Amino acid sequence: MAVSARDRLIVALDLPGVAAAEKTVAELGEEVTFYKVGYELVLAGGLDFAASLARSGKKLFLDLKLHDIANTVAHATERAAALGATFLTVHAFPATMKAAVEGRAKSKLKLLAVTVLTSWNDADLQESGYEIGVRDLVRRRAEQAAVLGIDGLIASAAEAAELRRVVGRSMLIVTPGVRPAGSEAGDQKRVMTPAAAIQAGADYIVVGRPIIGAKDRKAAARAVVAEIESALK
Repeated sequence: MAVSARDRLIVALDLPGVAAAEKTVAELGEEVTFYKVGYELVLAGGLDFAASLARSGKKLFLDLKLHDIANTVAHATERAAALGATFLTVHAFPATMKAAVEGRAKSKLKLLAVTVLTSWNDADLQESGYEIGVRDLVRRRAEQAAVLGIDGLIASAAEAAELRRVVGRSMLIVTPGVRPAGSEAGDQKRVMTPAAAIQAGADYIVVGRPIIGAKDRKAAARAVVAEIESALK
């Protein structure tokens, strides 16, 4: 079934507390159907809020980037499915991905593997002890994820086109670090506009500060959706 332009936008609730998140969701109303909840909000008491989002009919992306021993990853994935999450992130290490697939079992939860963080570049990988660059590591992890039954990939839009050639249409590509034209890059090093990300092969884009930090959040969300829609055409 075709996914609408509005449903392809995931707004990142990277906020310091539940009250701020609730206010943001209320302000955005029907303009946004999909939200990402990550560490910052979860550690501020946001896990119950995340579950309530899913119960209210919104789609929930739990961005927890799981990476631990297999038993822990499997049970954590099972809990994420029980919360009603649509997407859950895990780091793209083979043992971690395998455990998450086992924990997901027959639920509808879709697993997204984080290939290389969008705030990293080749120099960061070299400093961390990797002997290959971002492009090669992203490709290797994408191939491993496909074999292990992962549903999709988290990757910079800069790698989206090549990933499409690697995995075809068999996997979702979800792109963070998206910045509308004129927005500041912030701490992201590999960024792209919403339209360019979709044209490069992304299925969903994650936008945080350009929307939640806007004076008119609804208008900012509508502008991003319009960019997505133009790219789809």
